[in-house]
Amino acid sequence: MISEYAHPEVLVETDWAAAHLEDPGVRVVEVDIDTTQYDKGHLPGAIGFDWQRQLNDQIRRDIIGRRDLEALLSAHGIENRHTLVLYGDNNNWFAAFAFWILKIYGHADVRLMNGGRKKWVFGEGRPLTTNKPAYPPGTYKAKPADQSLRAYREQVLEASADGKQTVIDVRTPEEFAGEVVAPPGLAETAQRGGHIPGARNVRWEEAVQEDGTFKPADDLRKVYGGRGITRGRKVITYCRIGERSAHTWFVLKYLVGVLNVRNYDGSWTEWGSVIGAPIEKGTDSQSQQRS
Repeated sequence: MISEYAHPEVLVETDWAAAHLEDPGVRVVEVDIDTTQYDKGHLPGAIGFDWQRQLNDQIRRDIIGRRDLEALLSAHGIENRHTLVLYGDNNNWFAAFAFWILKIYGHADVRLMNGGRKKWVFGEGRPLTTNKPAYPPGTYKAKPADQSLRAYREQVLEASADGKQTVIDVRTPEEFAGEVVAPPGLAETAQRGGHIPGARNVRWEEAVQEDGTFKPADDLRKVYGGRGITRGRKVITYCRIGERSAHTWFVLKYLVGVLNVRNYDGSWTEWGSVIGAPIEKGTDSQSQQRS
């Protein structure tokens, strides 16, 4: 049950979303890895954000800036008073990434729709539309970035050598071992394969069920507690470009209740290309080969 999570207020079920599609105090936003999905059909009244063009800086490698976020949300009729409900494809990868960005800039009430497109479309056959909403422009004011939610390369390097912190690699075992640099069909890559020294490979999908919803709270505590990831542990998550690790960041911070967890969105595309950055190859038990 949602109520058993550490912060149940950040999740809504599809029934709740369906009942609030026309609620003037709610804005529903779809964010997909496949940016064509929204145009093919989305929840009635939902806004679509393109993670590549709208949630990332278009000049430098970075997330969207504070002023650009204010302009984006204001243009779509989103104000600080709104409850934002995010959902998307691939078990809410980029919906979680958008959630992380919105929390960095201090939005008070932002939630994920449990199960995302997978549950809404394939699990329950609920209606979609190709009509795009036209909300009147609003006024949005973001807070200064909360850097406690984000990890940078220097902090990760420190954590890698610090036995008091845990670095979690949420990628596939093949990526972790250095057998592949990126999953098939994904363009963003690094110069080398492998993982950050000392990182533990806890795949993002260990947190979800077949229907796309999150596992129950007790199961999540077993998944992460069995790896020594407890409520008081300092944790940094990473993947390839930061979206899968944002998903795990969400699970740890809001569902499990880990108090200090950061998402390293530079992730492997940065670390695996930086001159002098140490790496390891092999599985958790084999990570002895350094480059």
